[in-house]
Amino acid sequence: MSINTISASCPISTRRVDANMVRIISFQVALFSVVLLFTQESLFAAVLLFDFTMRTLRLANFSPFHTIGKFILTGWGIAPKLCDESPKRFALYMGLSISLLLAVLFVAGLTKIATFIAVILFVCALLETLFDFCIGCKIYYAIQLIKAMGKNDRDFK
Repeated sequence: MSINTISASCPISTRRVDANMVRIISFQVALFSVVLLFTQESLFAAVLLFDFTMRTLRLANFSPFHTIGKFILTGWGIAPKLCDESPKRFALYMGLSISLLLAVLFVAGLTKIATFIAVILFVCALLETLFDFCIGCKIYYAIQLIKAMGKNDRDFK
């Protein structure tokens, strides 16, 4: 496989997630990020951290954002749009890391740095929500390409 033929749509895992659910959840993350930016209250960072943790641990039933997303999708009768789970899962881990960093920075009183990190989270969530453009997924695909190049794959040129 050449670098020109690999695409972001190549199946990387056998598990699939609903891209519509991902976008609804990312809207909620963007919304909470804005509220966090305006209020500077660590409670909102804690909510983000809790939600990312529940989804990372595959305990979606305890995730408030997932619960709201499920309510919206079933209420509006939106059909699932399935996509590969691996890149979205990687992005979820990045979101967990960022929300953990946010919570620690706010508790430590480092609000200027936390504000900068919250803006990054907001931009990433907004890109996913509005344009279905996942920064974490792009990083995931880049890592996969680097790994393929590092294996000296004779088909990878």
